[in-house]
Amino acid sequence: MKTLLAALLVLAASVLLALAVKSDNGYILIGYKQWSIEGSLAFFIIIDLLVFVALYFLIRTLSRLWSIPRQLHGWQDHRSLERARRELNRGLVQLSEGHWQSAEKYLVKHADRSDAPLINYLAAARSAQQQGAHDRRDHYLQLAHQSMPLADVAVGLTQAELQLEHEQLEQALATLRHLRTIAPRNAHVLRLLKKLYERIGDWNELNALLPELKKRRVLSESELRDLELQMYRKLLESAASNSDSEALTVTWKSFPQSIRQSHSLVKLYANYLKERQADDEVAQLLKRAIDQNWSDELVELYGRVGAEDAAGQLSLAEKWLKDQPKNATLLLALGRLCLRNRLWGKARSYLEASIGAQPSTPAYRELGELLERMGETQHAMTCYRAGLELSSDSPLPELPASLIGQHQLESNPEEVIPTDVNPPRLEVVGAEPKPKN
Repeated sequence: MKTLLAALLVLAASVLLALAVKSDNGYILIGYKQWSIEGSLAFFIIIDLLVFVALYFLIRTLSRLWSIPRQLHGWQDHRSLERARRELNRGLVQLSEGHWQSAEKYLVKHADRSDAPLINYLAAARSAQQQGAHDRRDHYLQLAHQSMPLADVAVGLTQAELQLEHEQLEQALATLRHLRTIAPRNAHVLRLLKKLYERIGDWNELNALLPELKKRRVLSESELRDLELQMYRKLLESAASNSDSEALTVTWKSFPQSIRQSHSLVKLYANYLKERQADDEVAQLLKRAIDQNWSDELVELYGRVGAEDAAGQLSLAEKWLKDQPKNATLLLALGRLCLRNRLWGKARSYLEASIGAQPSTPAYRELGELLERMGETQHAMTCYRAGLELSSDSPLPELPASLIGQHQLESNPEEVIPTDVNPPRLEVVGAEPKPKN
């Protein structure tokens, strides 16, 4: 459509020009020294147009000839760029499929001609890492940095990740510390530092890094809570192994209040104190923790603490019984505290109540030892057997009836072996147990 309109316009202009020339052909005279040229104006206009067209095409032809080398070079560059892109794609595919050697070959082959050499060299470094060629890996990382100096953080992160993967922990630590100086707010740098400190067990440095992890929201709430518990647990373990007797207490008091309310850490700290025979301090610690938030684990530990004021321990635990009347763990702890206070009948009552609420191997064992000391051997054996059956994956084998009868006749014809699992409750609550031989 445009061509047709252009042709019509040219045709119209030609017609108008022909009409103008026909009405007046014009006259022109050109003189130079003794030379002179004269003719019609229309003729000279046509000659000028022809000369202009000839010169135009001549200049254009010469320009094209002059630009041939540059165009050839550009074509070669374009071809090389396309080839580099194809090799990059092939290399990334090989890398994803786990063909490390061929991936490295494709990625490096035309990396210097690629429009994104940084990607080529970083991927080639990962391929070399998988082949154990750490010298080539470091060389590729250096080339990546040279190809784009502004991508120092990206290159450094890749280097740190590969060093961590190869267990080059000291080199990774140096890399990450350098990255933190140039990119202190980078979340991935902080995450890798956290991972590295965990791996090398540097819990003090991790403790110093913790506020930054919270501020930058590097971890979720649950991950942060788990990390805090793990870190403070390790700090407690380190303090417990310290020869300084005050190190454990100082470390515990340095923890945040929210952490000191964690039952798992309270139990760990209490066990360390118990190993140092600080039972009075353990009793006070457990009392505060249990009053703040009930925990069966802490109650069970409280029942095994040998504080000086054993009667006070028992009295406090019996107050808890008002709110937890059928708690088997509390009843077991009360039974143990009664044993420490030499209240044999009361201890038996609590242990039997604990078994009635929820049978457990420790309760059967404690009751069995008490009954054995009181001379009730058969009842004690019944408790031991029930505890063994409760702790084992499969029930204990039954003896043949004939063998049982024969054993009964040989030992005592009138004695009958009880078959009930739960031991009977004794009415006497103050009987003194017999000492074991």
